[in-house]
Amino acid sequence: MTEEKEEEELKPWEQHSRVISIPRFDYNSPSSLLQRSHSGFLLTCTIKREKSATKEAISILHKRLESSNTAGDSKRRKVCTDDTGGKCADGAEINSIEEDSAGGGLQKNECHSSVKTATNAETDFDMSLVKLTRNGLLLLTFPREHSPNTINIVSNIFQSLGSGSLKSPVWCHRIFPIQATCVLKEKELQATVSKLVLQFVNDEQNKLSRPVKFAVGYNRRGFEEKQNKIPNDTKDSDVLALLDRNKCFTIVAAAVKEVVSDSAVDLKSPELSVLVELLPISGLPSELLVVGVSALPQKLVTTKPRLSIRALVSGTNAKNG
Repeated sequence: MTEEKEEEELKPWEQHSRVISIPRFDYNSPSSLLQRSHSGFLLTCTIKREKSATKEAISILHKRLESSNTAGDSKRRKVCTDDTGGKCADGAEINSIEEDSAGGGLQKNECHSSVKTATNAETDFDMSLVKLTRNGLLLLTFPREHSPNTINIVSNIFQSLGSGSLKSPVWCHRIFPIQATCVLKEKELQATVSKLVLQFVNDEQNKLSRPVKFAVGYNRRGFEEKQNKIPNDTKDSDVLALLDRNKCFTIVAAAVKEVVSDSAVDLKSPELSVLVELLPISGLPSELLVVGVSALPQKLVTTKPRLSIRALVSGTNAKNG
């Protein structure tokens, strides 16, 4: 039987799994997220359908990433399992992250690589899948510092959904474009928000009135679990203080006003929305928390019932995000 006939006889779900394979978790991500800021996407999805949602997300993001202007050859990836940040040989592409037979840990100081020749979606999908402690969520981050504009990518997704060129997703509910990450500490959060707000107001695409109307959103996913795991001797620390919603709002609002003195809070129709998402990342020390931060235009957010990223599809499932 020829390969062409064989392809024709494949069932739709078999064709889908053949084209898109799920990447392994990148177990270097937690330490990398503590070392520097990352951009990426946090997706909400149907609980217990995370694998299907991952395939769907890769399919949606792949075409947008293909056209993005990324540094270097997007057809090649470099991932090393060395926790110390070693680099693989140029042109190498990891096929999976292997675990040792002893306790499922990473094999240090060893680089596993294989150059792919298949023309499938995974070949040039250069993102890391980060393991989370909460169901119904997916986190994909860019491994390089110079990455595509996540807000433009999500805007393009909404445009494609509106025009009908992209079919409505089944498993993915919302895609939050993360512009930057930081450790949840006052100075780090202030610096991150200030940088993103400055970029926003300097972007000519954003037409702003005076005073600039802004709002702040803070999503503490897994807050209760994290709070209980923080050691007693650090419970009065800056970490716990920033888990308080009002404290976080105060810090973020102050950072916005420092950059844009002529600004005012408007929860009904904000031109600028600063969203902070607590990321429930597996493998982080319990006393260290990481958040994803973005400064978003009005077209990407909804204010009802609370400030959040727009749902990809209107309906009951979208409310889960």
